[in-house]
Amino acid sequence: MELYKRIIEIVDANLIHCLIPVILTLMLIQLIFKNRFETKRILNLICWIIITYTIITFIFYVIGMTINPDEHAFINRANGPYWWAYWVMLLSALILPLTLFIKKLASKFWYVLLVAFGMKSGMYFERLVIITTSFHRDYQTENGNVGLMESILYEIGIFFIQGIIIAMLTLGVFEIIKRKS
Repeated sequence: MELYKRIIEIVDANLIHCLIPVILTLMLIQLIFKNRFETKRILNLICWIIITYTIITFIFYVIGMTINPDEHAFINRANGPYWWAYWVMLLSALILPLTLFIKKLASKFWYVLLVAFGMKSGMYFERLVIITTSFHRDYQTENGNVGLMESILYEIGIFFIQGIIIAMLTLGVFEIIKRKS
């Protein structure tokens, strides 16, 4: 279980959080260079990464609820005072990505971008539920979130740069493979 958490942290930090800039970069390259690069194949690869990540996350979420039901407190979150944010998080982060199984939707840049925004908003809704529940139940002091906005802006900047780099490297690898064959 510890290895799974470490792998998910690496994939989260290096790919899932960078999906929006990766897809925007691919869209821009597709728009500028038309069919010069393998952007559709890379988009397909990204879709399968999203689907795999979502299924693995969902499986471990269910396993976590069955092994230690108090740790996740699904019922409390799903029916608590911020139930709406929890369900938005659950739908956008775990259900919406599974619509990429529909090939017609998965081949559209705009739809994959919508799914990436949904996954990202799901992460922020999860943070919203955690932070507001902490304030609501008086678990956290008012100074507990000092620097939250600065860290969010820093994350957005780093992930945007990292996403552009990942998109360019992936395009380069696919271009090398295309020229070799």
